[in-house]
Amino acid sequence: MRRILKFNLLLIIVLLVTFTSCKKSFIEINSPTSLVPDVALGTEADLLVALRGAYAGLRGVDFYGRTLPVLGDLMADNAYQSTLNTNRYTFYNNYSNTIGATAADANAAGMWATAYTTILRANNIINSTVPTTVNVSQYKGEAYAIRALCYFALVRHFAKPYAEDPAALGVPIITKYNPDLKPARNKVSEVYTLMIDDLNNAYTLMTKFTNSSQFSKYAAKGLQAKVYQNMGDKTNAKTAALDVINNSGFTALTAAAHAAYWTSITFRTDKVETLFEVSSDAVANLAFDELSYLYSQSGNYGDLLCSDALYALFAAADVRKALYATGTRAGLPSVFVNKYPAISGDPSDTKVLRFSEMYLIAAESSLPTNEVDALTYVNLLTSKRGANPIVSTGTALFEDIITERRKELAFEGDRFHDLQRLKRDIARSANYPAAAQAIPYTVTRRLLPIPQVEIDANPAIKPQQNAGY
Repeated sequence: MRRILKFNLLLIIVLLVTFTSCKKSFIEINSPTSLVPDVALGTEADLLVALRGAYAGLRGVDFYGRTLPVLGDLMADNAYQSTLNTNRYTFYNNYSNTIGATAADANAAGMWATAYTTILRANNIINSTVPTTVNVSQYKGEAYAIRALCYFALVRHFAKPYAEDPAALGVPIITKYNPDLKPARNKVSEVYTLMIDDLNNAYTLMTKFTNSSQFSKYAAKGLQAKVYQNMGDKTNAKTAALDVINNSGFTALTAAAHAAYWTSITFRTDKVETLFEVSSDAVANLAFDELSYLYSQSGNYGDLLCSDALYALFAAADVRKALYATGTRAGLPSVFVNKYPAISGDPSDTKVLRFSEMYLIAAESSLPTNEVDALTYVNLLTSKRGANPIVSTGTALFEDIITERRKELAFEGDRFHDLQRLKRDIARSANYPAAAQAIPYTVTRRLLPIPQVEIDANPAIKPQQNAGY
């Protein structure tokens, strides 16, 4: 009887709705899985949830969670794969023709997919029509910075350096939700223009600093300094770096605090050193896929080691040398990387932008016309590391600054991209396979392949595959 009464009541409701509607014959219900962004993001609270999703995207295993920082050192001359390994990233260690040198490369495909998924999330926040408040402006500013960071990763891995050819094929620019879009590759210069514009918007919109796991005004400016540096625009790179140095309220990491900084597992709220990092915690993490597992000898992997050539650069009194311990792995003398010591619970975070790098950008960008400034800024760093001060001039000074970048930013994913923007051959130590110790700048596999799934699905990009794949 109860079921009959319920049925009758439901029938009455349906009939009333049907006959009292003067414009539509049926009730329209939006599926919660098919809401367009304007409907899904209707309030300030919705934007905050979406923003958290965008940050989570950065943590992907083939993005800042692991692959991206790994490739920046492994494809260069800092990190190498131990003979005792789990076969992760073997192709990148060997630059081989037989392993992964196809458009089906899983790591490249993962980076591409994760980046564009995160860009989609950022786009939805940027394009939302929620009325402007201080918080809404902050959220949109952070989304602009996230989008710029994603494009920075894509254009540096899948396209020729800006310094070689700004008109070369970059990556597709997507700024609005369109499920039917099949875009071709934009020019490298167009991607860089978008990033600069996005970071100007981010800088203008953001007014709050929360912690190092979220973008802030000066983290965006720090990223812009790196973008300008990759463009070879020394004037704007120096201006942006000095804005961070002089106006951000951040302070540089000191020699006394250096060891504790790298053992810390939590994001920072004190504006010391970390402008921005991709953070994991005890709940939101990649488990065994965390970056720390690839370097730490305390876990199951520990595949990646510090090259002998890099280790030899550190003076005895340099506090950075303490991050690298000597030992034996697979019966061979080895140098271990301890920048990411935490592998369980709350794992070590991925540093993306650091205050100390602003000194290095300002120093490099001062050359060749202003050696006084160059020496001042690079030695602000060496004085905080217990390293020997730099006193060189001319070409030697430039090389010394690049070497300081190598030492300071080792295993943070920057070295390969420095060699790319400077259009340099890669000269590796005897730690690497004999056939992979000399990697000329012209080697096509220094660019990642456009993923096969994209080639198959997108006719506009099909004829635009990178050479050699």
